[in-house]
Amino acid sequence: MNIFTTLVLLPLLQVVTAQSVTCNLEPKYAAPVMADGWESRLVVNGLKRPRSILFDTEGALLVVEQRTGIRHLKLADGNGTCLSMQEETTLVQDSELNHGLTLSNDGRTLYASTADVVYAWDYDPASPSLGGKRRIVVNGMDSGGHTSRTLMMSQRQPGILVVSRGSDGNVDIETADVTSGRSQLKAFDLNTRTAESGPLDYASQGILLGWGLRNSVGVAEEPTEGGIYSVENSVDEIERAGVDIHQDNPGEEMNYHGFLNGSKENQGGNHGYPYCFALWDTAVPNNDSLSVGSQFSMDQTTTSNDTFCRDDRIAPRLTFQAHMAPLDMKFLPNGTQAFISFHGSWDRSAPVGYKVSSIDFASGSPVAAADSRTAATDIMSNPDLSACPENCFRPVGLAMDGQGRMFMSSDATNEIWVLAKGSSGSSTGGGGSPAGTGTGTSPSPTASKSTAMRWDSRAGPLYALFWAIWTLF
Repeated sequence: MNIFTTLVLLPLLQVVTAQSVTCNLEPKYAAPVMADGWESRLVVNGLKRPRSILFDTEGALLVVEQRTGIRHLKLADGNGTCLSMQEETTLVQDSELNHGLTLSNDGRTLYASTADVVYAWDYDPASPSLGGKRRIVVNGMDSGGHTSRTLMMSQRQPGILVVSRGSDGNVDIETADVTSGRSQLKAFDLNTRTAESGPLDYASQGILLGWGLRNSVGVAEEPTEGGIYSVENSVDEIERAGVDIHQDNPGEEMNYHGFLNGSKENQGGNHGYPYCFALWDTAVPNNDSLSVGSQFSMDQTTTSNDTFCRDDRIAPRLTFQAHMAPLDMKFLPNGTQAFISFHGSWDRSAPVGYKVSSIDFASGSPVAAADSRTAATDIMSNPDLSACPENCFRPVGLAMDGQGRMFMSSDATNEIWVLAKGSSGSSTGGGGSPAGTGTGTSPSPTASKSTAMRWDSRAGPLYALFWAIWTLF
């Protein structure tokens, strides 16, 4: 094939490859509502409670399936939101794996968590396969209550693994003692660890980034400045002065935990739990000066009261509607926006959450003031919350690919969705025109000559010309 023919065929090849991808999955519930300028599409279904997701160095999507294991998904890419699963591989079968997932900075070590331990495997993304003996990196986290152990590998400080551990119940009084090791966010330096190193103990080792965190499942590193943020699931069934205020209080939280570069500024503080909480609805008993985001106490005693909560505990950087259940947080590479998956409520008469929202950032911090009630902008949401949770998607994990497309797992519906900037706000399960999403490396474009080069007579004269030229070679 000479260079002239190559130049002629290349753009046609790209068009035909895109046309060969099947993207016609339809959800079994009402199509999501998208913000203006965004589109979404159902990419994968039939999974088993997918939780954390991430892309490996080869562009494949790795998925933790709760109580099942880890799956490797190779996606066929038709550009825009038109993708489909081409090939799947089970990397790990383990009924104890439940949420956490991350990769080493070189992409050659895979980490995943149970309620008690963080495991590591040698990982070959090209095969794809795991090699060597499974190793325990962190242990000592076994407890009841909140068992998700979120994992995040720092990109600014390579080799630093951040691990979140929640409380043992709704109001876990023992977490008021920092030595409990619960309701905490910690960082572990793995740079000096080897395959023969023993496990690190969560309660007694590591760098304490924050405590008094009931269940901070979503953890993220802001990419421009390197600050660590988490999103908190606050308590249920709360009262104040004997009055039930749980419908709209306390708010869910976004907390800030400083940096991983050795600086101690804004690091290691107590964020309130189990005695202090963030206010969302200010119409509560005995509110003298509390505003949105203020730390408050359920009771006014000599040891726990609003003054103590204000002066001795760290208020959140942002507060959200109670019970929305934030489970993941991811930043744009330029740090101008963070995306949060809100899994949705169970402890509220009118459902809330069940959506993906964005938060504007600048210079490493949220743009909105700490007392804002409008910091979050809905990107993808269910159209009728009265149908939730039974007939709604429930966002959990988020992952961004090389083209800037956001992928979202929904554990209740066993699905993966893709969200992308498009020409208008729309959602398509199948059909519809995929929108372009910029340049970059696609996750595993995979159409082969044998499958992508079949000419469909309905495609028109351009394809007929291409097919005629192709068959000469």
